[in-house]
Amino acid sequence: MRILITNDDGIDAPGLEVMHEIAMALAGYDGEVWTVAPAFEQSGVGHCISYTHPLMISAVGERRFAAQGSPADCVLAAFHEVMTDALPDIVLSGVNRGNNSAENAMYSGTIGAAMEAALQGVPAIALSQFYGPRNVNLDDKFETARAHGLNCVRTILDKAPWDKTDYGMFYNVNFPPVPAAEVKGMRAVRQGYRGDGRFGMKPADAPSGRTFMWITGANQQDPSGDDTDATVNLDGYISVTPMRADLTAHDALEALKVIE
Repeated sequence: MRILITNDDGIDAPGLEVMHEIAMALAGYDGEVWTVAPAFEQSGVGHCISYTHPLMISAVGERRFAAQGSPADCVLAAFHEVMTDALPDIVLSGVNRGNNSAENAMYSGTIGAAMEAALQGVPAIALSQFYGPRNVNLDDKFETARAHGLNCVRTILDKAPWDKTDYGMFYNVNFPPVPAAEVKGMRAVRQGYRGDGRFGMKPADAPSGRTFMWITGANQQDPSGDDTDATVNLDGYISVTPMRADLTAHDALEALKVIE
């Protein structure tokens, strides 16, 4: 198997090392694992692409490249420059430091990379490690993703539906904020909505007298509704959510017929 891995935490992030371990085991003896990841952290950039300026990509090891751009840029660089002899069989994005459940999914560069791969016609899975009081102080903060990641990816590849529609399906996986031994299993659930999980802004005055704004987050330990990602994560389950880039509110189309 030929695998591309990327992330949004940057080429030197510990979560990318965990992803490389998962990918190597998945690829097998005769497989290949390629890395194209941001040269510096790109958390929160979503599906951003560097449309208005060029980016530089540099080899930093065997089958390992750093790109001065977003995670989606990294996927494009891999497909159209680094791996032009043959596209990967799958793109694995992560393992992200922190959850991409509920509203977080809308901002995630980790998910943005998987989305771009799907738009390019390649299967993709985004993986993130949820943190909370029960795992944030572990010696290995990626313990749960490390222990369960390979089986999770294999299960999705073997049993989950994949399609070749215009907006191809990809998967968002979140490992729960518990030690590896306390994981209860996997749940297929929809994206949730915490309600009070919105981002905000807080001003801070610099010594120069200028005012800067810091983005603020909300409590990540709140559930997100029945049978949804954050809720099952907090209950100790790995969440698996099928996603597409199609933003159409399909449930409103019929009601909107009144304008025709």
